[in-house]
Amino acid sequence: MSDIQQAIISGNGDELGSLPVPAHYRGMTVHAEDVDMFDGLPSKDKDPRKSLHLDEVPVPELGPGEALVAVMASAINYNTVWTSIFEPLPTFKFLQRYGRLSELAKRHDLPYHVVGSDLSGVVLRTGPGVHSWKPGQEVVAHCLNVELESPDGHNDTMLDTEQRIWGFETNFGGLAELALVKANQLMPKPAHLTWEEAACPGLVNSTAYRQLVSRNGADMKQGDVVLIWGASGGLGSYATQYALGGGAIPVCVVSSPEKAKLCRNLGAELVIDRTEEGYRFWKDDNNQDPKEWQRFGARIRELTGGEDPDIVFEHPGRETFGASVFAARKGGTIVTCASTSGFMHQYDNRYLWMNLKRIIGSHFANYRESWEANRLIAKGRIHPTLSRTYALADTGQAAFDVHRNLHQGKVGVLCLAPEEGLGVRDEQTRAKHLTGIQTFRGV
Repeated sequence: MSDIQQAIISGNGDELGSLPVPAHYRGMTVHAEDVDMFDGLPSKDKDPRKSLHLDEVPVPELGPGEALVAVMASAINYNTVWTSIFEPLPTFKFLQRYGRLSELAKRHDLPYHVVGSDLSGVVLRTGPGVHSWKPGQEVVAHCLNVELESPDGHNDTMLDTEQRIWGFETNFGGLAELALVKANQLMPKPAHLTWEEAACPGLVNSTAYRQLVSRNGADMKQGDVVLIWGASGGLGSYATQYALGGGAIPVCVVSSPEKAKLCRNLGAELVIDRTEEGYRFWKDDNNQDPKEWQRFGARIRELTGGEDPDIVFEHPGRETFGASVFAARKGGTIVTCASTSGFMHQYDNRYLWMNLKRIIGSHFANYRESWEANRLIAKGRIHPTLSRTYALADTGQAAFDVHRNLHQGKVGVLCLAPEEGLGVRDEQTRAKHLTGIQTFRGV
């Protein structure tokens, strides 16, 4: 691994094809034998630091249409938190199901799961049938893993019957020194970004693009009022940028003055600090408070000059969903994913059906949407929201911080990159966009 690392750092990536592939590599794993370790604990008390392990594991066999990537950096997404606390179910069930698909897929059904759904790195090897990529090319990877043997996915790859999220529903993910991906997950690394900056947008940037911009999501247009929950977080920070870049009017909901400042630094003018203003949408564990929905809606109209949201960008789930359905304008759209505060949503259906509102489910992005989202990163139209970077050995702490919402934007993880700041190939473009790139750094 050190020879591979040195070749990349020294800019001699074209040598990678002649270097031997090691038999083993280090990766962050969860173990099948640990799936009951948090039984009886509420979700908030489950600690990823106890379940995530830095293990040395065998390099998987490279199959047709696949690529082996030397991972320079990765990032933490909420699916890694779910994996680490074995919610809503242990990911080994996903791996077992995938393993039944084919002889090649059996590689994924192991008693350990190498996690992670983001990466930036360099192609090390490609399997038979790969024509567009070769060893030495610098890449990022989106996390859509599909087979496309069914007709269902050919208009929208997210609808493929065998659609999975790499590193969550498959093995050999990106929080490791090496990763196994389908070659059609690869995209060019934005040349003006460091390894850690390039690694962090992948999953959340593509998700926000489909959820908000794509015709498969909310199909946002100029002038739309867009209510964005968690607007300074890993997903919301990209939604805020897309709203601003698309001529919409974001109303950013955050939970602290520091997060409100971040949204304003991005260019948003309308910000609600829900903690400062004391919104309590639930009276207790079983009953919501419609009066709080009304107070929240009135606050939105106060900021917008009397307009309700055309689009609600929903991802907290249970805690906020009733308020989201209430707040959307007549004929408006609530587009939802993730449900990080709980999957069982409750809302008053009268506000939905009688006001002709729509709820749209959105999940990651298809191939085209992922490429479009990455293209905007490469052009400097959307910027990474990296706030902090951890060493690979500290991935458990990084996941813990995300689980407890102690972070801003995205947190990165250095894999083969020995330090931050490496990997920039286009200094001129970087200098042009440096302020935007560094908006979240150190916050």
